[in-house]
Amino acid sequence: MTADDSARILYLSLLLGAIGFYFLVANRRRMGQMVRHAALWALIFIGLLAAAGLWQDVQTRIAPAQIVSGDGVVEVPRDRSGHYVVMAELNGTSVEFLVDTGASNVVLSMEDAERAGIDVDNLAFLGRAETANGTVRTAPVWVKELSFGGIVDHDVRAYVTDGDLFGSLLGMDYLQRFERIEITRDRLILTR
Repeated sequence: MTADDSARILYLSLLLGAIGFYFLVANRRRMGQMVRHAALWALIFIGLLAAAGLWQDVQTRIAPAQIVSGDGVVEVPRDRSGHYVVMAELNGTSVEFLVDTGASNVVLSMEDAERAGIDVDNLAFLGRAETANGTVRTAPVWVKELSFGGIVDHDVRAYVTDGDLFGSLLGMDYLQRFERIEITRDRLILTR
């Protein structure tokens, strides 16, 4: 748990305590009704916390996913933030990639690399990359298998970064494997 998480928990606890104290003072003569209302508000509060905590898991199921048209064609809809996101299998593990034509390479966050079975403790961070957030260190790796939309590639070169990366990037060295890349309306169409 980070310091920010601790501060949020403390803030929410104080807020909940203040609301609870107000209810006690305002309804001291109607304790039965107050307990029912407090229980209702506690359930609403817990439900909101659960929804916020599960949003990342639910969002990928609610948001439109890539569509496989067959014959090596994959259509990727633009997400709510205006980006194109691909759900791919990296060594058999589901990983979300931002399609980034400004990135030269396939770049993996430390978390995604570890989930995909890459030994992040023994990586040699010998390279450097310039990002919007400054310079980060990179370590070259080989991904045994990268697949999405029925397209499977073996022995894909990628780089793991130790910098703050909100997710993994599908850069130009991978995108150039496609015969055609086009954007039509709000869809990215990749043709192999």
